[in-house]
Amino acid sequence: MRQGINQWFRQYYRLRMQASERRYRDPWLLQEHWRKEIVAQGSYTLFGKQYHLGEVKDSRDFAQAVPITDYEDLKPAIHRMMAGEADVLWPGKIRWFARSSGTTQDKSKYIPVSEENRRRCHLQGTWDTMMYFYHHVPDALPFRDKTLLMGGSLLRLPEYPRAIIGDISAIMIRHLPWVARPFFGPDLRTALMADWEEKISRIARYAAKRSDIVMVGGVPTWSLLLFQHILELSGREHLRDLWPHFQLYTHGGVSFTPYREQFQALFPGHGVHFVETYNASEGFFAVQDRPDEEGMRLLLDNGVYYEFIPRGHDGGFNAPAIPLDQVACEVDYALIITTNSGLWRYRIGDTVQFIDKNPYRIRVTGRIQQFINTFGEEVMVENTDRALALTCQEFGVSVREYTVAPRFISNGKKGGHEWAVEFAKAPDDLTAFSLSLDRHLQAQNSDYEAKRSGDLALDNLQLHSVRQGTFYGWLRSRNRYGNQAKVPRLASHRRVLEEILAIAGS
Repeated sequence: MRQGINQWFRQYYRLRMQASERRYRDPWLLQEHWRKEIVAQGSYTLFGKQYHLGEVKDSRDFAQAVPITDYEDLKPAIHRMMAGEADVLWPGKIRWFARSSGTTQDKSKYIPVSEENRRRCHLQGTWDTMMYFYHHVPDALPFRDKTLLMGGSLLRLPEYPRAIIGDISAIMIRHLPWVARPFFGPDLRTALMADWEEKISRIARYAAKRSDIVMVGGVPTWSLLLFQHILELSGREHLRDLWPHFQLYTHGGVSFTPYREQFQALFPGHGVHFVETYNASEGFFAVQDRPDEEGMRLLLDNGVYYEFIPRGHDGGFNAPAIPLDQVACEVDYALIITTNSGLWRYRIGDTVQFIDKNPYRIRVTGRIQQFINTFGEEVMVENTDRALALTCQEFGVSVREYTVAPRFISNGKKGGHEWAVEFAKAPDDLTAFSLSLDRHLQAQNSDYEAKRSGDLALDNLQLHSVRQGTFYGWLRSRNRYGNQAKVPRLASHRRVLEEILAIAGS
């Protein structure tokens, strides 16, 4: 029976793939369709009337009429929507809001999720992920066996009793299509539990007794925590021993580069694919359409109109935004989105590079605020991720998590970078590891190399090996639970680093 259902899904995805390829033959036409559609619907809202969206004729008009926004700009309007007011940023009333990590004030962000956005963006991105997987994997099994659910939770705030709030994974699990529910486990009640530690424990007990798990998705940090529990309960050395038909791990939120070897060790041999998705609270933007090849295909037919601000020579993103047809490869861009949920020319905070334009394929290179340029070195998360992965490979070790901050010049001492690293398996010689890590970072970033040359401007990086559980303890101390919670990897300040070192020393 289930084999027949899986074949039905394979046929559905084959037809979906053919239709998708036809639509994507003219990417700019797709993007223009969505700009017109979103502007037409938004023109009757309070925001649309304020910025005269009814008079917008083309992309140039749109860029001139609507300013670039961020969460602080839209927050008053979003709070009015949470209170139940209609037609503020998007037509009608919106009940669902995705809670995301905080603003500069470290408060939660609440991103509106309209019915159109949930169906045409987030859900469609999920279907597209499976479409590409079935297209490239002849023996795909997700709709024959079980996919492990590990989502967030839902809540209501006393000041906004009409709004239902949770991370985007919880909202999507709550609306899981009936046709897919038999293929997911455990039950929805467990998947949506608010007590994250109890939820991890229950999911682990469920999964440790099953041999039919074929797919899991989530942020690598939390997934590794869950997998560790499952191995302990099952007494197995590898998850491959427990789940012999496991095929797919989908991941996102942070770079997979530092984690790849750890996951491969959990599933020795061949047949497991690691597929990256770009599924943020604000929308499902891209998916790795070719399993095991770098880069994600930008989803252009999902209720999002994209614009891009190129990085300037000063390291900032202050130039005018450009549409998709003007982008170039290997250039850092700040991503700007307009969505069918009422986010208007919204600076999401991520930076991306195009690695291909036929079709448009991207990689996420970091966060606008997660880089270090204290000494003119312009180090990005992509640089530190790759340098750390190469060093771990060289020393035969693995890392659970890390964060980096500047060490400022003081008392005549040169500045530098200071790292806190939680190893799954630590190197025997930490000094040799830190020296090699510094060399690899220089190889990844010529500006850092120039500042390190002859130790004239910057000293070698300083590395702290913190005890296991430190980063989880930091997340818990900040009440950041959930499958999308993550630690900032780079910061221009020292607050996160010093908090983590304090937890490690306590």
